[in-house]
Amino acid sequence: MRTVRAAAAAVTVALAAGAAGVAAGRLASDAALKAPPGRPLPTEPRLTVHGTAAGRITLTRDLASLRPGTYGLTGAGAHAVVGPVLTTAPHPADTVVRRLERVDHGTLTAGDKVWLTPALHVGDPRTALGLDHTDVEIRTELGPLPAWFVPGPRHTWIITVHGLGATREHPLNLLGFLHGRGFPVLDLAYRGDPGAPRPSDGLNHLGETEWRDLEEAVRHALRSGAQRVVLYGWSTGATMALRTVTRSDVGEYVSGLVLDSPVLSWETTLRALAAARRTPGALLPLAVRAARGRTGLYGDRAAADDLPRLTVPTLVFHGPDDTVAPWHLSRRLAELSPNLVALHTVRRAPHAAMWNADPEAYEEALRRFLTPFM
Repeated sequence: MRTVRAAAAAVTVALAAGAAGVAAGRLASDAALKAPPGRPLPTEPRLTVHGTAAGRITLTRDLASLRPGTYGLTGAGAHAVVGPVLTTAPHPADTVVRRLERVDHGTLTAGDKVWLTPALHVGDPRTALGLDHTDVEIRTELGPLPAWFVPGPRHTWIITVHGLGATREHPLNLLGFLHGRGFPVLDLAYRGDPGAPRPSDGLNHLGETEWRDLEEAVRHALRSGAQRVVLYGWSTGATMALRTVTRSDVGEYVSGLVLDSPVLSWETTLRALAAARRTPGALLPLAVRAARGRTGLYGDRAAADDLPRLTVPTLVFHGPDDTVAPWHLSRRLAELSPNLVALHTVRRAPHAAMWNADPEAYEEALRRFLTPFM
């Protein structure tokens, strides 16, 4: 009888442990599957404001606050733009002084908690950049999606699509550049974004289902007069662009791709985001398993062998300091199609912030790539 009871107790403990593991894996997978649009990813450290004065801001000293370039700075009720580190400005040893370019809204005071973000602008093309635009709706299987359309005289449209933790405000960083070269630009919000329908399960699928929204945006562009299209995606938006050009019948109308920090291995990205939320390493395989069960995503442990062979000119912006999407896969993507894919390497830039680290070099590479489409 004691043996039976002991066995039953062992089974109960095992079942409880298994249930706890499943719950822990599910919670860990939320770091990617429920990443809210417009909120910094968990890989982005929280910084403290130590003071502002005369076009300067003093922040906690961290690898993030020492990054080169220009970034948005967001906190509770505030958004600002910070420029380069001011190395000659006096400051305590545990802080960094950066140029404070502007404060768009709210206030920044000592003690505030803030994050760096790739998005410099808030609002729409008109309020943020002074560009006339039209609010359009893209018909999709889930319902209408909002998008901003900025007209231009050329027949090649550029469709921009943001990625994890961002909104359609992120592509505003490049909208002035693209508009200045005469390209019509369609800046898309997709399922799960503010103002867009939510997927039935309420989860991000890391581009694996969202690409169908981009497919419909291409159809909208073709119906509206576009003769050819360039897809421009960041992060999982880059994944969506790749899926559209390789899986959709509208892929034949896509003449080029611009991919910034592409997520080419959803498993690696999910693990990175879960780990950034202090998930123990032993639970990371459970997070991947939970994500598969919740979304139907396929495993991609052989991602380097499964990368697409691209058939259109492609420009990839990526660098080795991206802790969310592995850079080596972008290098491999370029190696597979060396005559079509160009990799512009950006160092000391976090995920989806390749432009922020060095806008001048980024825009020059983009200009050269887009010249044949003008």
